[in-house]
Amino acid sequence: MALDTIDELAGWGLVPPVVVADAGYGQNADFRDGLEHRSIDYVVAIRSDVTAHPYEARPTAPRWSGNGRKPQPRYRGRPTPVAALAAGHGRHAFTEVTWREGSRGPMRSHFLALRVRPAGIKSRRLAQAAALAGHGHWDGVLPEVALLVEWPDGAQAPTGYWLSNLSDTLSLAELVRLAKIRWRIEHDYRELKHGLGLDHFEGRSWTG
Repeated sequence: MALDTIDELAGWGLVPPVVVADAGYGQNADFRDGLEHRSIDYVVAIRSDVTAHPYEARPTAPRWSGNGRKPQPRYRGRPTPVAALAAGHGRHAFTEVTWREGSRGPMRSHFLALRVRPAGIKSRRLAQAAALAGHGHWDGVLPEVALLVEWPDGAQAPTGYWLSNLSDTLSLAELVRLAKIRWRIEHDYRELKHGLGLDHFEGRSWTG
């Protein structure tokens, strides 16, 4: 449904510069792939149990004996939950970032950005289909994205995770700002519903 809405907006000549979404959408490999095919950048939340390979991991194929089907390249190591990937870097690898001024002062926390390759059957099938459509063959390499992780002061482990296809030249502060901008969207949506009466649009209690 969300991609249909984006396509409808595109029909009006409106294309979002960046799509931000909660984990309900971010978990969906089809949704992320759909944004990629539309050349739309995204920063989407995910759960800590999403698995990925480190950026430097590469698929390999066993030596072919000459008999039977030729082995296809694949990752030999098991993918790791993003929670474990992040925690493995240690608290010292996280940088303090302030993303906005709140009602009680600056909003800040500690963040880490890594390059990873999201795993899973759906991610692999989508990557293979895209490669075959574009080049006619697939070398088994999964696409890379940024993994943003938040580890607040006082927490025993990281608490927030996002995936993004934005360039690796983007600053950590800007990536954090985009990940956290969903607060502003939720705030504005609430104001539209209650302040302007969009939740009463049918006219039961507010005039049109």
